[in-house]
Amino acid sequence: MQVRWIAICCALLLGASVAYFLPTVQAVAQSKTAPAERQLPDDKTAEPLPEGEPLPDMPSEEPTGTAPSAPKGEGSAAKMGPNYLIGPEDILDIEVFNVPELRKTVRVSNDGTIDLALIGRVKASGLTAEQLRAQLESQYGASYLQNPQITVFVTEFHAQPVSIIGAVEKPGIYQLTGRRNLVEMLSLAGGLAKRSSAPAGRTLYVTRRGGFQKLPAAEGLEVVSPEKIQINIQRLLYSHEEELNIDVLPRDIISVSKADIVYVVGAVRKPGGFMLEDREKVTVMQALAMAEGFSGSPAKSSARVIRRAPDGSRTEIPVDLKKVLNGKAEDVEMAGNDILFVPDSASKAGLRRGADAAIGTLSGLLIYGRL
Repeated sequence: MQVRWIAICCALLLGASVAYFLPTVQAVAQSKTAPAERQLPDDKTAEPLPEGEPLPDMPSEEPTGTAPSAPKGEGSAAKMGPNYLIGPEDILDIEVFNVPELRKTVRVSNDGTIDLALIGRVKASGLTAEQLRAQLESQYGASYLQNPQITVFVTEFHAQPVSIIGAVEKPGIYQLTGRRNLVEMLSLAGGLAKRSSAPAGRTLYVTRRGGFQKLPAAEGLEVVSPEKIQINIQRLLYSHEEELNIDVLPRDIISVSKADIVYVVGAVRKPGGFMLEDREKVTVMQALAMAEGFSGSPAKSSARVIRRAPDGSRTEIPVDLKKVLNGKAEDVEMAGNDILFVPDSASKAGLRRGADAAIGTLSGLLIYGRL
């Protein structure tokens, strides 16, 4: 009796297991025998693949084609200010994503336009690269392309030149690629000249076509004319006064003056010209020290400073160096291009010339055996 009940229980358990796992087994069997289906867009129904045909490759998530990249040159758009305005003679690199036939490197013409395929001439001057990009996308999208993606890079700058001349290390023409002030432009030119032959002086000049608008008054800044100002270099570089460090505009001319020279000649050890560099003036005693002091038989009381006026006239200022040395007379100031002349003493010079002549005559007689 117990054996019968055990057999009945086993049969019931086997039947329940088959009923539980049968749907899964059928699904697996159907998946192995049913033909695969090709995945189609939503607007189409799936169609079966023929027997034995492999499944198609799944499309990658990244779009095909090469995305345009920024030029790596020094004048690329990545290095210019975002507010740079395109102008004549600038060179632009224009790319349309996935349409390589429309890529073009073009120079902005003198009338400020560029010529592109399909849309013809387009005004570029006065626009930023971002504004031009939006304009091109609108024009191409209106008639030719669906949702075009365009990039615009300025690869060469030629529209906003600034000339830097005079006593700087690298004078030349520099292009404004964004907002720049006076100190930044001097830095681009290598800074002030340090060569002994032509060091920078005390002032620089900025010339601007059309003049200066609303220029604030500041110590160290002088208006020379409506289109020209003069700035003291030392105050500009070391006082940190924002009024002197003005913004530079396209076509400005920055001229850095060379150092003035004073000359010392006559009865001195080292006659010649001496640079004032960052000094506006020197005194007579300072100039005499540059010339390493007196030589020979100086007539100290008869020295004079020779000064030429801008109109070419000449003025002579008597200087009694003997009294200056003894503190009994004021040390006279010398300006650029002044000449300090220290004459020889007439009597001592005459005696020396007579002695020289006598020695020369005596030597000649000895040579020829007349003595």
